[in-house]
Amino acid sequence: MSEVLKTLILGSGPAGYTAAIYAARANLEPVVLAGNQPGGQLTITSDVENYPGFPEGIMGPEMMEQFKAQAERFGTRVVFELADRVDFSTRPFHVWATSGTEYVAETVIIATGASALYLGLENERKLQGRGVSACATCDGFFFRNQVVYVVGGGDSACEEANFLTKFAREVHLLVRRDEMRASKIMQQRVVDNPKITVHWNTLVDDVHDVEKGVVTALTLRDRVTNETRRVDADGLFLAIGHKPNTELFRDWLKLDDVGYILTKPDRTATEIPGVFACGDAQDSYYRQAVTAAGTGCMAAIEAERFLESQHH
Repeated sequence: MSEVLKTLILGSGPAGYTAAIYAARANLEPVVLAGNQPGGQLTITSDVENYPGFPEGIMGPEMMEQFKAQAERFGTRVVFELADRVDFSTRPFHVWATSGTEYVAETVIIATGASALYLGLENERKLQGRGVSACATCDGFFFRNQVVYVVGGGDSACEEANFLTKFAREVHLLVRRDEMRASKIMQQRVVDNPKITVHWNTLVDDVHDVEKGVVTALTLRDRVTNETRRVDADGLFLAIGHKPNTELFRDWLKLDDVGYILTKPDRTATEIPGVFACGDAQDSYYRQAVTAAGTGCMAAIEAERFLESQHH
């Protein structure tokens, strides 16, 4: 693009689209590079019932279409391209898409999100939103009085397992080793919860749907004896971590040990003036659609004020 954009937004989840809505209403004429998963993680979520304003719930893909339509209503241009390379050495900043298109912008808002880590099983991907989930907070409500399995041995897995006992009849925690990585207090909470059964040295070999289109069973394998067994299950929750989609920025921005972009306290500003980060690319703690949208709003306001300070 020969023109210099006021604001370029990388990513099209709740954070990216909210940033676009606010930026467009501030006459920043934003362009959104939608990425390789337009709409973000919500596009693989079936029912969303914890986002304010939708008392009857809403399908994840439908919600993101509404986000997109609202952003476009105010003049946002959404381009279905994926950022492949950036140069933040001077402003205006340069971003190249995988198609080879070059974008030049006075401000860049990074909203590339994070991806839950999965086991790599074929049926696991097919059954996302149909019994396989990486977010107990998002989906636990749908498993009332059911039997669910949680994979993981860290604090997140323990938190997910405990949270799921509010809804599920039985919660089984599958730990691949003979000990947990979780803090002692989190381990104790799991042990003390009568609804949770811990299975040590246990791996998931397969997820079954028995032609019903939803999770119905799992094949588990003992890591020590290599013996397998099949168990009935209504849900499989993965709590083995998230990987922020930030590798693209490693040479330019400060990242934490996992890869989340470090921003100024209570801000979305990075150490590079004019570059902002929001949503799950920056938030390792909450990882919710509503909080991502909130930081998207923050990023757009900060971008607007930064441009004002530069006499734009």
